[in-house]
Amino acid sequence: MEKSAKWEGKASAKLVRPTASEVWALVADFFSLHKFLPTIDTCFQVNTLVRHCAASASGHWCRERLTAIDPAEKRLSYEVVDSNMGFKRYESTMKVMDGGDEAGCEIEWSFVADPVEGMSCEDLAKYVAVGLQGMATNMEREGVGS
Repeated sequence: MEKSAKWEGKASAKLVRPTASEVWALVADFFSLHKFLPTIDTCFQVNTLVRHCAASASGHWCRERLTAIDPAEKRLSYEVVDSNMGFKRYESTMKVMDGGDEAGCEIEWSFVADPVEGMSCEDLAKYVAVGLQGMATNMEREGVGS
C-alpha cells in the first residue's frame, strides 16, 4: 500500500492533577471507554478482546479488538473490526506518559487508517483530538486519584 493511501494522525492532551498510573488504570480498562470519552455513551465487552462502542447522538457504532497492551509502557493498541462509520482499516494506540518534572501526565492517541468515504484525514484527526480533550477534561473533573 502506498504511503499516500493511508491516513495517520496523533493528538495529545496534558492532565494537571492525575498521575500517569492513575490515568493508565482508566485507559487500560478497555471495556469502560464510555466512562470518560464524552462522544461514547455505550461500551461493553463482546468477547475476551472485543468491545462494542456506540454514540446514541450520532447513531455511530463500532466493534474494536484489543491488539496489544503493555502496562510497563502504559500503552494500549486496538483495531476496528466492524462499524457503521465506513472504516476498512483503523488501528489506534493510546499511550500515557509521566509529566516529567511537572505534575500530572500526558495522553497520546495516534491512528493509522485507510481513507474513509465522506471524510478527510483532517476530519478524523479532529475527531480524535476533540475526543481526547474531552476525555482529559472528564478525567480531571472526576478527580482521578483524589
